[in-house]
Amino acid sequence: MTAIPESTARVTFRLVGFLFALELVSGILQGYYVPLISDIARHLGITDAQYNWFEAIQLLVSALVVPVLAKLGDMYGHKRMLLIATVVTALASWGLVLAGGFWSYLAAFAFQGFYTVWLPLEVALIFDAGRRSGAAASQTRRAAGFLVVALELGAILGALGGSAVFGLLGDAVAPTLVVPAVAVTLVFFAILFGVPESQPLPGRTLDGLGFVLLALALAGVTTGLTLLHANGPGSLWPWLVIAAGLVLLAPFARYELRQADPAIDLRMLRRPEMWPVQVTAGLFGIAVLGAQTPLSTYAGTNPAEVGYGLGLSSGGRSIVIGVYLISMIVGALLFPVLSRRSSPRIALIVAAFFVAAGYLAFIPLHATTLEVVINMVVAGIGSGALVAALPAAAAAAAPRGRTGIAAGMTNTTKTIGGSFASSVFGIVLATGAVGVAGTAASFSGYLTTWVICGVGALAAAVLLFFVPKLAFADAETPREDVLRV
Repeated sequence: MTAIPESTARVTFRLVGFLFALELVSGILQGYYVPLISDIARHLGITDAQYNWFEAIQLLVSALVVPVLAKLGDMYGHKRMLLIATVVTALASWGLVLAGGFWSYLAAFAFQGFYTVWLPLEVALIFDAGRRSGAAASQTRRAAGFLVVALELGAILGALGGSAVFGLLGDAVAPTLVVPAVAVTLVFFAILFGVPESQPLPGRTLDGLGFVLLALALAGVTTGLTLLHANGPGSLWPWLVIAAGLVLLAPFARYELRQADPAIDLRMLRRPEMWPVQVTAGLFGIAVLGAQTPLSTYAGTNPAEVGYGLGLSSGGRSIVIGVYLISMIVGALLFPVLSRRSSPRIALIVAAFFVAAGYLAFIPLHATTLEVVINMVVAGIGSGALVAALPAAAAAAAPRGRTGIAAGMTNTTKTIGGSFASSVFGIVLATGAVGVAGTAASFSGYLTTWVICGVGALAAAVLLFFVPKLAFADAETPREDVLRV
């Protein structure tokens, strides 16, 4: 094994420490607003259903900005882009405090989606810091695991803290929303003074037209999926918008293949150690982003009324979700251990099989809280490993100068997979709604949701077998691109 120079180890440890704080705040942002959704809706004078538009627009913004900022990080320094993304996120978080209506909150919540680029940029920073040691890949896997621990801890703290602060402040929404805004503001200074800059390759250019074409294609697909979720499959417009986005991918691909420094290096994405990772990220997004709401609603459905569900209170559902998040922490910590004992490729395959097993187990085992919790723990272990592993694997498979965009694309494909799943799940769960006033989702819809999540993860596990056996491992000797740092 390549020895890690002491100076490099110190830099990496210090770097991960400051980035741990950033991911802790990222988790807070993801968990803080969830228990307050109904209260925020009343504060804004809108319905709970209208709040879904905030999340849909934020997913769209994140799908658009992550590749751009990741590429700019490769060009001008990942710390610089991390600071810019944090400034935008902080301003948007303060905008939520001041928002008094639907449109102002929508705009602020959308721009808060810039935080989704944090993890890909962090992975690129860590990988760059470890290049000269010859152990960048293994260092990044270990560090990514700790960052996911911070992310999930932050989500737990955010979910618990949002409700607690709301109660302490007399159910006042605006003062309650100050807390995450302050957290993002403070972590900006941690990055500014504690994180060293990466060393980008000189002579890079920004492929502006390529990014415009990509943005239009992604906007078409994600907007169409959002409209599909809102209007149902019987409406023609969502399908037309999705088709327009997909059609734009053809001229985008032709244009990119002619560029010396493309926005998205399609040749890199076609490499055998890269394309299965990116496809896995999209398939994984189906479960990790699309299935959480159905799982929560199933846990809250009253079995005495409709014959299925767990009938848990909001407190009980919070405990189940907390157990799931803790299992993700376990998975994130186990991934580098399994990678070291076997190989990163095998660890990825095992993680994908865990996700598949967890969701497919729901088909026969869903009647009791214990069965549901066991299923979620199994899926959570695999999910935690993949959240940490996918950007790290993409960074390890990318040539120098492409680590940021490679890691960022795993986020973008995951977001697209989640948007697709959210639209499809919303439709299948609404079909045949039962119970009082038809408010409970159909059981067949839940079965379909679990099957799609499980089969998607199973397909990802199979695709990962096509990855070369020694992919994502540390170089035995320093490569040329490391020597030129």
